[in-house]
Amino acid sequence: MLAIPELTAADVAFGNIKHMPAYSTLPEDFRRHNGNDYCRAVSSWFFDGGKGIPNGLEIGGMKFVAKPGVDSGKALRAIKAVLGSFEPKHEHKEAACAYMLSEWFEKAGEEKAA
Repeated sequence: MLAIPELTAADVAFGNIKHMPAYSTLPEDFRRHNGNDYCRAVSSWFFDGGKGIPNGLEIGGMKFVAKPGVDSGKALRAIKAVLGSFEPKHEHKEAACAYMLSEWFEKAGEEKAA
């Protein structure tokens, strides 16, 4: 699991991409536009916003809850800091945010693999 960085309010407001995974390290399905539910959720979040729910986020009709041991507020700040940055190319930003979302959150109601 990716480490969740400690970020300030300024990092979130003005963008901070120091913790953003390199594009070449992201799995292929994250590098394809709308390659999976996490990609579709981040695309929707970018254009339409998301809504906080207890221990997670609702985006585009999908609910995501923090995985065990994940501080949801801290993880969401880390994703928002990348999503709000003007620095990276949009494709990289969307893929990296989707990957971070998948690392720290699971889709509510999904069956866990045994």
